[in-house]
Amino acid sequence: MDQAESLRIIKANRQARPLARVITITSGKGGVGKSNTAINLAIWLKKLGKRVIIMDADFGLANIEIMFGTVPKHNLCDLIYQGKNIKDIITWGPGEVGFISGGSGIAGMSNLSNDYLNYIIQNLSELDSIADIIIVDTGAGISDAVLEFLVASGEILLITTHEPTSITDSYSLLKALARHPRFNSSETSVRMIANRVSKDVDGQTLYKKLNSVVQRFLKLPLTYLGSVPQDSQLSEAVMQQMPVSLKNPAARSSQAYEQIARALLDENGDSKRPARGMAAFFSHIVTRR
Repeated sequence: MDQAESLRIIKANRQARPLARVITITSGKGGVGKSNTAINLAIWLKKLGKRVIIMDADFGLANIEIMFGTVPKHNLCDLIYQGKNIKDIITWGPGEVGFISGGSGIAGMSNLSNDYLNYIIQNLSELDSIADIIIVDTGAGISDAVLEFLVASGEILLITTHEPTSITDSYSLLKALARHPRFNSSETSVRMIANRVSKDVDGQTLYKKLNSVVQRFLKLPLTYLGSVPQDSQLSEAVMQQMPVSLKNPAARSSQAYEQIARALLDENGDSKRPARGMAAFFSHIVTRR
């Protein structure tokens, strides 16, 4: 797909309907609570009046559906290769939050013809009329697929823990992102969430530690969004395949997710950027061909 075709789709979509806000959640390594963050933020954003859909872009894994305790009938591959409608591939989980299983569908989009890509992106853009916010849960690490999602996103949430490997891998991810030829830091908000901390001041300390290195060597704007405490009730909820924000809204971790969700909706914060919508998001990915 060339840039002219991409821009035409985006322009047509903007004229047709309001655009969804696309928020991409990522991490430098696995096992730091990325998918848990995606689900619980989605639930609180829904409680705060937003229509929310999670797109599970962690290919080969099924974290979202496992945590939701439900199995989707279809995934993105069915839309791309089986002619399913976008509404057919949305599974509605607890709390009236929808999610889309990516499968290997997005990775295969680069092999499709331009005409078919136009069709797919137009279909995906229908999500703008279904959701106010779309949360993209990427894989962990610095694979090409993860970087393509991050470059296409106007809002990135980086999940980091106090483990040395998490800090190192978070920096490596930001380094790869900053050096990507199509990354534009002036059009992208990158914010860090500290997970599994003892108290919020520990999260702020973790952020300052990472940010000092990022500013020294990368000059990449990185802001602090909040922290989530280590919480046995969250672990219990995961074992029961129920998001803690639904199972126990009064839990410390659940309340932390609520605060972060409210911060995301704060109109006075730097997170308030023009929504890009799904057409722009996916067009950005496939125009690299």
